[in-house]
Amino acid sequence: MKNNFNYFLLSLFFLTVHFSFAQAKKPIIMVVPSDNWCIQNNCYIEFDNQGSSTKIPDYKRAVQENMELTLVMNKLGELMAARGFQLKSLEQTLKSLESEAAENAMTSSKSDAGLIESPVDKLKNIAKADIWMQINWKVNSFGPKKSVTFDLVGLDSYTDKNIAGASGTGNDLIGAPLPIMLETAVLSHLDNFNGLLQKHFEDMFENGREVTLKIKKFDSSTDDLESEYEGEELGSIIEQWVSENTVKGRFSTTDASENRMQFEQVRIALIDANGKAQDTRGWSKGLQKFLKEKYQITAKLTIKGLGQASIIIGEK
Repeated sequence: MKNNFNYFLLSLFFLTVHFSFAQAKKPIIMVVPSDNWCIQNNCYIEFDNQGSSTKIPDYKRAVQENMELTLVMNKLGELMAARGFQLKSLEQTLKSLESEAAENAMTSSKSDAGLIESPVDKLKNIAKADIWMQINWKVNSFGPKKSVTFDLVGLDSYTDKNIAGASGTGNDLIGAPLPIMLETAVLSHLDNFNGLLQKHFEDMFENGREVTLKIKKFDSSTDDLESEYEGEELGSIIEQWVSENTVKGRFSTTDASENRMQFEQVRIALIDANGKAQDTRGWSKGLQKFLKEKYQITAKLTIKGLGQASIIIGEK
């Protein structure tokens, strides 16, 4: 009976520690202007996405040419920091990106096969923020009175999924600067917004971070995903590895053929077996190493953004 009681106390202790950690640990946030704000303010560039023209935010131009944006981002940063969230500075991250531009411009195989990565994907790789807070706003004028209408969106930086949102219009004020108008508009919505962010982050601790894994083959490769190793097709071997190395075996196989496979909603642990923070690259390198060591299969690993890995069989 005494042993059972001691076991109960021990279990309660670890549960309390785990719960306290989950509550104390908060996601890393980066505040950025919304895509719509960037386009409306002519702060965008045309990006050639493998033959298709796409408009993407030009954050460098936005922070250099728009003082209001800097004031708005700083104010939101202050409000989030006051609530215990860790912050990454967009301006400082852009400087880090520039210093590594030559190295990170493009990844390619030795036969010049490549994977195009957009400037925004590169920025995400440098920032390593868990959540992007996108802000858009408009100042309303009624004679001497002014108010701010805002739209705030929280995006999972790995999946670009919308995980939190808030919008509204603040009270009419006379002579108040933009940061004060924004603060009065946002404050009544911020606790609920932050609660959604925290709920998403705690779900990642419990069920893993969501990423995407693509398996491809170079044209030069003599093997494909239907090639057999020890009596089992390579595609099945890879699928089994994914099952064994995801949280609770959670993933979806959305495409499977002799030349490619795609796994979506792949849940990887935030902390690896060695107690270190784990990202998409680190997790995918495990599969790359497994294929090389057990089956002598050479494969190239490329990363797009934070949440998408491609393993290309046949070269490196």
